[in-house]
Amino acid sequence: MSHSAHLPGVLAVDAGNSKTDLALVSADGRVLGTARGGGFQPQVTGFGAAIDALAPLVADLARQAGVELRPGGRPLTSHVSACLANADLPIEEQLLHDAITAHGWAPSVHVANDTFGLLRAGTDGPLGVAVVCGAGINCVGLRPDGRTARWPALGRLTGDWGGGGGLAEAAMWHAARAEDGRGEATLLSPMIGAHFGLDGANAFAEAMHLGRIDGSRLHEVAQLLFTAAEAGDPIALSLIDRQADEVARLAIVALTRLDLLDQRVPVVFGGGVLAARRPLLNDNVFARLAAAAPLAEPRVVVAPPVLGAALLGLDRLAGDPAAHRRLRDAYPTPHPVAA
Repeated sequence: MSHSAHLPGVLAVDAGNSKTDLALVSADGRVLGTARGGGFQPQVTGFGAAIDALAPLVADLARQAGVELRPGGRPLTSHVSACLANADLPIEEQLLHDAITAHGWAPSVHVANDTFGLLRAGTDGPLGVAVVCGAGINCVGLRPDGRTARWPALGRLTGDWGGGGGLAEAAMWHAARAEDGRGEATLLSPMIGAHFGLDGANAFAEAMHLGRIDGSRLHEVAQLLFTAAEAGDPIALSLIDRQADEVARLAIVALTRLDLLDQRVPVVFGGGVLAARRPLLNDNVFARLAAAAPLAEPRVVVAPPVLGAALLGLDRLAGDPAAHRRLRDAYPTPHPVAA
C-alpha cells in the first residue's frame, strides 16, 4: 500500500499511568496492528511531550498495516479515539486533543479520560458506571442523554484514596510504624523486607530514597498487602476493607447523581487491582453495591482497556454493529465477566 493511502478506521489509544496501548482498527472491526509503550504522565512530562512519545508507536502501527507515514502527508486513518489517564479536567482534555491533532494522524480526534474506555469495554452502549482501580482510582457514569458523573481525580487533594499506589503507600506507612514502635505489629513489615531482601520496610524506604531500588517497584507492596490479608493480618484486612468502601462508594454516588438507582444498570469494574479478582476485595465491593443499589449489575472487565477506546472510535464512525462484534472477538478475553 502506498504512503498516500488512507485507511478508513480508528487509531485507538489507551494510555495509563504504567503503560500505553495502541491499536489500529479498520472500519469493519479488524485489528491491523498493535503497539505498547510506557506510562503516560503528561502532568510530569508536559502535554505535548506526552503525545510526541506516542509517535514512534503510531509509526510502528503504520508499518504493520503497510502504510508509510510522512510528515505533512495523508492521515493514517479516519479517527483517533484516545482514552487517557490524567485527562481529568476539561482544559487537560483540550490540550491533549490539540497535541494529537497537530500530528495529523486523523482528521477527527476525540479525547476522554481512560475510565470512559473501561466503561465502553464493559457495556453495549452509553449507559452505566465504571470504576477503575489500577495505579490510581477514578469513576465515571454516563446516561444515553449525555449526562455524566465525573470526579477531578487529582489524588488526595480531591479526596481520592487507594489504587495500587495508594494501597502500597498505606501498607508502607503501617509497616514502618510497626517497626519503630509507633504502630501496631503487622505481617507487612517482615513480608516487605523478605520480598526485597532487606531488613524490613524502613530499609526498603531508605533504599528507594537513595536510588538503590527503583521507585517504580513500590507497587509490588500492594501485592504483599493482599498476601498479608489472606493470612489474616488485621492491618492489611482493614486497608482492603477501606479500599472496598471507596470503590463501592464511588459507584453508588455516580448512580445517585445520574438517577439510576431504580433501574438495571451495568456497573463496570476494572484496572489491575480489581481485574485481579481477589475475593477479599471484590466480594466486599459487590456486597456493598448490592446493599445500596440492588438493581446494579456488576461486571469485571478483563479485556485490554484499548478495546474500549477502539469501540468508542467505531461508535463515532457509526459503523455496522458487526464491526463491533468482530473487534471484540479479536481480543482473547473480550467480554465483561459477570461478578
